[in-house]
Amino acid sequence: MTINSDHNSKERNVPLNQLETVAAIDLGSNSFHMIVANLRKGELVVLDRLREMVRLGAGLTPARQLTPESQQRAIDCLQRFGQRLRGMPPSSVRAVGTNTLRAARNGAEFLFIAEQALGYPIEIISGIEEARLIYQGVAKSLACDGRRRLVMDIGGGSTEYIIGIDGNPLQKESLQMGSVSISLIHFPDGKITAKRFKHAVLAAQTELEPIENSFRSDAWDQAVGASGTLRSVQKVISASGWGRDTINLEGLNRLIDAMLSAGHMDRLSFPDLSADRRAILPGGLAILYATFNSLGIRAMEVSDGALREGLLYDLLGRINHEDIRSRTVAALASRYHVDQEHAARIRTTLHHLARQVLPLHGIDSEIALQWLDWAAELHEIGLDIAHSQYHKHGAYIIQNADLPGFSRQDQQLLATIVRAHRRKLQAKWFKELAAPWDEAVKSLIFLLRLSILLNRSRRSAPLPDIGLKFALGSIELFFPAGWIDAHPLTAADLEIEAGFLNGTGMLLRYS
Repeated sequence: MTINSDHNSKERNVPLNQLETVAAIDLGSNSFHMIVANLRKGELVVLDRLREMVRLGAGLTPARQLTPESQQRAIDCLQRFGQRLRGMPPSSVRAVGTNTLRAARNGAEFLFIAEQALGYPIEIISGIEEARLIYQGVAKSLACDGRRRLVMDIGGGSTEYIIGIDGNPLQKESLQMGSVSISLIHFPDGKITAKRFKHAVLAAQTELEPIENSFRSDAWDQAVGASGTLRSVQKVISASGWGRDTINLEGLNRLIDAMLSAGHMDRLSFPDLSADRRAILPGGLAILYATFNSLGIRAMEVSDGALREGLLYDLLGRINHEDIRSRTVAALASRYHVDQEHAARIRTTLHHLARQVLPLHGIDSEIALQWLDWAAELHEIGLDIAHSQYHKHGAYIIQNADLPGFSRQDQQLLATIVRAHRRKLQAKWFKELAAPWDEAVKSLIFLLRLSILLNRSRRSAPLPDIGLKFALGSIELFFPAGWIDAHPLTAADLEIEAGFLNGTGMLLRYS
C-alpha cells in the first residue's frame, strides 16, 4: 500500500469561533463523500462537493478483513481529498467512517494509514449516531412544519430509519443491510432473477421485522429518502415516465419489473442510472421494496441532505457553543442521578488546577477543559449500579451506551478517563487511544484524580489557593502555609494517591 501525501496533519488548531471554512467527509461502505463549506454570518454556504465510488464494503471478506485492494482504493481517494483540504486546521474538518469500518476486524490498522493519507483524524460512529446525523442533514433541507417524518437512508452496509419532528429525531434505528451487502449476497454473479429478488426482499423484511410496529405509516405523516441509492431510483422513475417528484409504489414496481426483464446487472441501461450504480441497484431496490411493504409506504420524497450535511451542521453547533455532546452528558448525568453539587465543586477545582498547566501535549486548552468537565459530570454514574467498583461500571456505561454526538473514539476516551479516576492505573488503557490523546489523557486523569481527592469531604467549604506544577515524571502541589497540617485526612489521601501514581512512574510531591 502506498501513501504519497505531504499534508501536515499538525497544523495549528484554530479556535472553533474563528473558523471560516469547514469540511465534512463521509467514508461510506459504497462511496466516499466530501463537502466543503464557508461560514457566513452563522450559515453554511457550500463551496465544493466531491464523491468517489470506493466500494469499501465490497472489499470486506467473510472473515471481516478489508482486502489490500479495497484499502488501496480508499487510500488513493483520501489522498485526493487531503489535497483539497490542505492548509485547513484540524478543528475545521470532521471525517467519519460508518458500517464497513465498524465491522472490519483490521479497521484499526487501516484507520492509521487512512488518517495519514487524509491528513486529519477519522472517527468511527455507531449506527445510531449515523442515524442522528443523517436526520440532522435531512431536517436542515426541509421546512419546519411540525409534521412527523420518517427518514430512510440506504447505505452500502447499513440502512438507517429515523422518525422525527422538524429538527428533533425521536426514534432512531440502524439495520445491518445495505445496497452493497444485499447485492453481494443475493446477486454475486450479476444475474438477476425473480427468485433471487424475492429472497433478497425476504432477507430485508426479516431485518425490518423488529422495528416494523414502531415505524409503520400510522407513526408518521411524511416519508423522506436520503441516500444516493434513493436519489438514483427517483431519477430513473422520473426519467422513465413512471412518476414525477417522488418514489411511488407504482413506479417502484415498474422499475423492479424492468430490472428483472434485463436479467443481469450489465444489461441495466435505465436513463439517469450511472454505471457505478448498476452493481448495487438490485440490493438497494430489494431494501426499498421491503421497506415500502413492511412499513406501509405509498410514496417517498427524496432529500438532498444526508450524513455529510449533518456533520457540517453538527460542527456548526460546536462553533456556536451548542455542542450536542454537552446535552448528552447532562442527560446521562440526570438519568444516573449524579450529585450535581459535588460535580460542580470538582469542576471548579479542575479549572483552577488546569489553568496552571494547560495546554498539554498539543491539546487546545478549551478542548481539554471540555473533556474534564464531562468527566467530572459523569465520574460517579456507576454508583447507580453499585458502589463497589463503580468507576468500572461508569466506564462500561459510557463505552457501550448510545451517546448522541460522540464517536466510538470519543466514548473510549471519556470511558478511559472515568475508569482511571480512582484506584490503580494501567498503562494499557492509554495505549488503546489515538494520538495525541494517548499521552494527553494521562495529564487529564491526574487533574481529575487530584480534584476529586481534594473534594472528598463533599463539603461546600471553599478550598484554598492551591498551586500545581507538572514536570517530567513529577507532579507538585503547593498549599498555603499550615493548611496541609490542619487537614490530616487530605494528607493521608495524598500519600495513598502518591502510591497509585508511583505505579505509573509519576512522583507526587506536596508541601
